[in-house]
Amino acid sequence: MWTFDGPFGTCLADIEDTFRRAIVQVGDVSRIAVMIELSLPALRTRMHAGDAIQPAWSHFVGAMASRYGLPTAPRIRYLKTRATLATLVIAYRS
Repeated sequence: MWTFDGPFGTCLADIEDTFRRAIVQVGDVSRIAVMIELSLPALRTRMHAGDAIQPAWSHFVGAMASRYGLPTAPRIRYLKTRATLATLVIAYRS
């Protein structure tokens, strides 16, 4: 589990980079589950600060689904509580 906070676009790039590094470390696995939690209050704060969601979000979801051989895009869970902007959770079975 990894947490990310800061500008929205930077967080998305950091999530993808962390995911790529985790896949390399984990190696060959039979199953993998990926979930991203987004804090809506933190996202609202970023939007008020001038961060844009699109097109970065669409590019990120598309890249996560296509570049890494995942059968589906990562599950996104939206939190209504204040937390760090994003949390990446990876579960796998060898």
